[in-house]
Amino acid sequence: MTEAAALGPLPEWDLRDLYPGPESDAFRADLAAAKAEAETFAKAHKGRVEALAAADFGRAIRDYERQTERLGRLSSYAQLLHAGNVSDPAIGRFFQNTMEAINAVSSELLFFTLEINRLADDRLEAKLADAAAARYRPWLRDLRAFRPHQLADDLERILHEKEVAGRAAWVRLFDETMAALRFPIEGRALTAEQTLHLLSDKDEAKRRAAAKALGAVFGDNIRLFAMIANTLAKDKEIEDRWRKFPSPEASRHLSNQVEPEVVAALVKAVRDSYPKLSHRYYALKARWLGKERLDYWDRNAPLPEDDDRKIGWAEARRIVLDAYGAFSGELAGIGRRFFDSPWIDAPVRPGKAGGAFAHSTVPSVHPYLMLNYQGKARDVMTLAHELGHGVHQVLAAGQGALMADTPLTLAETASVFGEQLTFRALLEGERDPRRKRVMLAGKVEDMLNTVVRQVAFYEFESRLHAERRQGELTAERIGEIWLAVQTESLGPALRFEDEYRCYWAYIPHFVHSPFYVYAYAFGDCLVNALYGAYLDRPQGFEAKYLDMLRAGGTLRHRELLRPFGLDAADPGFWARGLGVIADFIDQLERG
Repeated sequence: MTEAAALGPLPEWDLRDLYPGPESDAFRADLAAAKAEAETFAKAHKGRVEALAAADFGRAIRDYERQTERLGRLSSYAQLLHAGNVSDPAIGRFFQNTMEAINAVSSELLFFTLEINRLADDRLEAKLADAAAARYRPWLRDLRAFRPHQLADDLERILHEKEVAGRAAWVRLFDETMAALRFPIEGRALTAEQTLHLLSDKDEAKRRAAAKALGAVFGDNIRLFAMIANTLAKDKEIEDRWRKFPSPEASRHLSNQVEPEVVAALVKAVRDSYPKLSHRYYALKARWLGKERLDYWDRNAPLPEDDDRKIGWAEARRIVLDAYGAFSGELAGIGRRFFDSPWIDAPVRPGKAGGAFAHSTVPSVHPYLMLNYQGKARDVMTLAHELGHGVHQVLAAGQGALMADTPLTLAETASVFGEQLTFRALLEGERDPRRKRVMLAGKVEDMLNTVVRQVAFYEFESRLHAERRQGELTAERIGEIWLAVQTESLGPALRFEDEYRCYWAYIPHFVHSPFYVYAYAFGDCLVNALYGAYLDRPQGFEAKYLDMLRAGGTLRHRELLRPFGLDAADPGFWARGLGVIADFIDQLERG
């Protein structure tokens, strides 16, 4: 049976719920309306925000939110169209032109938030006497958290306008370069996504060939990737210095609404756990594979007894929705809408962006999910993960365009919880001890990839950005930092060859969202603790969980976790989450 036949028909998204097409009258009309309304809004309110009466202030925020939503709809369409084929020059041109047009419009609106942040606390409080304005307290709270780092209006505007020709342009260069790369394996020229997929193939010769091809092609392009990394790190250092952020990571912590000491406690807990987690597990896996040490291409290899069967799309849908439904009928009902509607893009295609994501678009439409589904068990878990994001975004949409989005640390909660539900359901339903061990090992590997690997990524970024402040880094030096961090985190059971020094180059988060990566570890440990609370006290848990998702960005992590009796600032919190992984490894060691 061919791979396509084994997977069955795979869905592709239909973006017409946003716009009929890039040249459509609806798209052009919205872009023109956005420009005209921004100019009208600026004419009415620029320089006058402090003088607005409470009721007028509330109306102004609602008007700003409506315009923000329209711009979000326009940019979402351009971003999704581009992700579907980043290699198409016409789509690339449309994407760039759209983002430039949106940037120009949003520049007209920039004054509003800058003037709000200049309001004295008592003046703002007086305006919040109006109920319509008071509704936006959470948005204002998060906006004003950046007050100490706000620059003069003209500096803020030039930074904003130059974004499309600065950071965003380098991100686009990275995306389009990565999508265009081809990796020669057995006479075929494969995309990065197809080649990375082979690293979990049952055949070691295929894994090795894929690993070597990745290393060679990344190596051939490493000067470009090093230039992108150096330029973006320097760009960040300049802006951080002007904004008086004390460290490269500080702006991410602030946008994530998480205290630096909480992140430091997470990172320390994970690093201290390397020996009993990743080091122990990979030594165990080496014995299973009959090796003294694992070659780096064996890290995600299936176990010898793994049948490595393909899981078709229809079966993947059933697995995930059944798992969601066993926990919550409402959760499954929302999830089913993604499958029944053209909201998911699943096939691997030349030119398509790699990886997977859920794009929330805007509250008045619906999210879209992008996958590169190839039928592995991990692909099913990725589906469960991204569906969790999508369901979360649907539930939070009621908060509106300014308050629906959650900080990254909490944005991973529903996705990782969805994975946990799916895994637990599969594990409980499996009766074959060998299959059970395979599943348990797969889950441990996924958790190590989510927790240990992502904290190692965070360490890599921290070291890279710190050194970049002393001058440009050579590709060789970046590779040394990468290899040191990987060796430390994965342990002595892994053997790395020289080409692995280039593997940092393909990680998109380093380019798209600096220091994003610790959010995965935060979310995984949080969900482990949350799932433990569910097992301890299932009565009423579903309602509290759904309320947490509906809150969107209105509450901070302390407030969201309080109903469950959890506190991420408690030193024992992270130990509890990491203990779940250690317990799974204990079970595997016992055989």
